Amino acid sequence: MARAFFFARSMIEAIADTFAAIGLGKMLAIWAALLFASLLRAFTGFGFALAAMPVLALFVAPTEAVVITALLTLGTSVLSLPRFWPDAPKRPLLPILLASVVGTAVGAQLLARVSAEQFQLGVGLAVLAACGVLAMFRPAHRPVRWGVAPAAGLLSGLMNGVFAVPGPPVIIFVMATQEDARGSRAMLLSYFMLASVIALCMFGLSGYITAKALWMFLLGMPAMVIGDRLGHVVFARFGNRFYRRVALTVLCVVGLAITIKALLA
Repeated sequence: MARAFFFARSMIEAIADTFAAIGLGKMLAIWAALLFASLLRAFTGFGFALAAMPVLALFVAPTEAVVITALLTLGTSVLSLPRFWPDAPKRPLLPILLASVVGTAVGAQLLARVSAEQFQLGVGLAVLAACGVLAMFRPAHRPVRWGVAPAAGLLSGLMNGVFAVPGPPVIIFVMATQEDARGSRAMLLSYFMLASVIALCMFGLSGYITAKALWMFLLGMPAMVIGDRLGHVVFARFGNRFYRRVALTVLCVVGLAITIKALLA
């Protein structure tokens, strides 16, 4: 009992020290970013890292920022699991995830051999082109050809390994094959939850997981929970009418961000 009390006290002190080191003003900025990013994620199923990472990277090391992002994604996903998991198509998830692991390993090696800027530019332009196609294409439930799901996972892993943006190939795959907004969103939420587990395993093997990242995760969870709940409420009310429009807009922003980053590098 005394040992548990001492551990809890030590953890609270460490969290308080982390908060004090960052400062109230910066922490408010982080909470605001996390609230918006989690609301966006809960409504569309993706976009959390795009919205949260730039703010987190201002106040913590890049390696800690990616760990915090993965921890927050996993923590919020577990808490809201009953809200989306039953609606998620499960069959395509396994080949996508397995292929993304392979793609991530290959992408990490590719980074040492090719220009990351050229790769980013190609991917950014491809995402923008896909947005144009998806805007005119009416998705429908149809049998997916063998190899399409693993190909989406492999491309996602390559993007993750080269410049840590794994989402677009899987997002395009889901939006092209899932007609129902609820199913699309649930499948993306499920994918990124499981992908965060894979990412955290890799981060752990690389030694990126630090005590500070864990304390930042605990500090960020209240804003994540609030944003997540708001996002689910907004989706329940407006998802059927606005889901595809909002999701396509966010995907185009991802493509623009990747393209601009490559051009400015």
